[in-house]
This record gives sequence, structure tokens and C-alpha cells, in this order.
Amino acid sequence: MIEPQRIRALIRAGEITGTSRGLAMGYVQCNLVILPKAWTYDFLVYCQRNQRACPVMEIGDPGDPVPRRLAPGADIRTDVARYAIWRDGVRQADRTEIGDLWRDDLVLVLIGSGITFDGALERAGVPTDRHRWVVNTTLPTEPAGPFRGPLVATMRWLTPAQVIRAVEVTARFPHNHGTPIHLGDPAAIGADLAAPLFGGPVPPLPTGMVPVFWACGVTPQAAAEAARPELMITHAPAHSFITDLPADAVMTCANAEADLRTSAG
Repeated sequence: MIEPQRIRALIRAGEITGTSRGLAMGYVQCNLVILPKAWTYDFLVYCQRNQRACPVMEIGDPGDPVPRRLAPGADIRTDVARYAIWRDGVRQADRTEIGDLWRDDLVLVLIGSGITFDGALERAGVPTDRHRWVVNTTLPTEPAGPFRGPLVATMRWLTPAQVIRAVEVTARFPHNHGTPIHLGDPAAIGADLAAPLFGGPVPPLPTGMVPVFWACGVTPQAAAEAARPELMITHAPAHSFITDLPADAVMTCANAEADLRTSAG
């Protein structure tokens, strides 16, 4: 059994309920959106127009809970540690499984997550275990049908040297948000540090650290508030779906591993 399968089995058994960060390092993680088929076309157009935030990696058939390309032995109804449930644009109580909500018209969409490149960042000497938050911004996304709203971002605090390495590394992961969308002053993009969606309170910025922002796959959850679908199920922030696909398999540079070791050295 490979590590993602072991982790998903523990999630399914209720033994892992926390964030997916730090789990199955070196494998692709994905953000999740589940919608009725009638809403899926507009949502996929929204993803196509906002690919930095919503890089689609798999689309399921209606009623099929198995991600057959990225994790053929998984069940999307049980294998995410925490689900966010939206009804008519209003978030309900989070859940740890969604079997009783599943319907024949529901379609799963898996969107690349920035947690995927944590292993590559670590190899390049960029720590990923602290100084990171998910925050709302005032940057608009491009609408499609009823889906619209602000961009959600992942903020990390890095040293200037780490910023350079992080930009080089994440550029190789276009299916997992790619390079940062902003460096520096959070106010320039309207980042809401007073009420982060994940990561706890944001303390004062330490001397010598730089705020770095990546587009985040939580963005569709903000769009759900505007679109108001009758039912939309997503992962809770930082509780991504872990696939069987090695992260290095989606890197765009053929010599990426050697380059990472060189940059870290």
C-alpha cells in the first residue's frame, strides 16, 4: 500500500481528522468541489477563466464518487478529513463524511492544491511547517454565469532568499497554482489578515520576513456565496484530497530534481 492509500484509509476510519498539510509529502493533493450536473458547466468555465486559482486536474462522471484518474481506489464521500457543505450559498456545519448527501447527479471536480509543492520546497530549503495562512483578498476573479467573487490566497512568510527559491520551485507546478500572485504589502491586494480562513491569528510580521501570496483553491468557496447553488460540497480549507500521483510527475522541468538540489545547495 502506498502512503496516500494508507492515509486515506485512516481518514476513512476517522483516525485522521485534521489538516492534510504534512501528510503524504511528495504526492499531489487536490482541492475538492462537488456540484449537481446542472451547475457544472458554468463552474468549469469559471475554472477555465481563473486557472491560477482553479487548475482542474480531474472531472468525474455524474454520480461516480471515485476519482478514477488520480486515485482509482478512493471514495470521495469518505476520504477527505473535513468537508464544507454549502446550501443556497450558505455554509452549513462541516462534516467528516458525505455518504448520505450523495446523489446520482453530483459531479466531483478536483483542483490542484499548493500543498502539493511543499515537498519540493522543503528540498530546496524553504520551510513549509509554519508562517502560512489562507486569507480573503479584494482581487476579483473573472465571472462565469452565476460564479463570481474575490480571489482567496495562501500567504506564507519567507526570507528574501527563500522567496527566490520558492518562486523558482512553484513555477514548475502550474497545475497547483504556480508562481505567487503577489509579494510584499498585504494591503496592496486587500488581504484580510484580521480574519484568516485558516492558520489562526496573524501576528506582527517578523523583521526580515516577506509576505508571499499564491492563488488558492478555496476560491470556489467564495464563488459559491455568489452563485448560491442548491448544494455544493468542498474540502474545508487545508483539508485537501490526497491522490496517488507523485508530485514530481506534474513538475514541468525535466531536470527539476537536480535543479532543486542545486538551488538548495
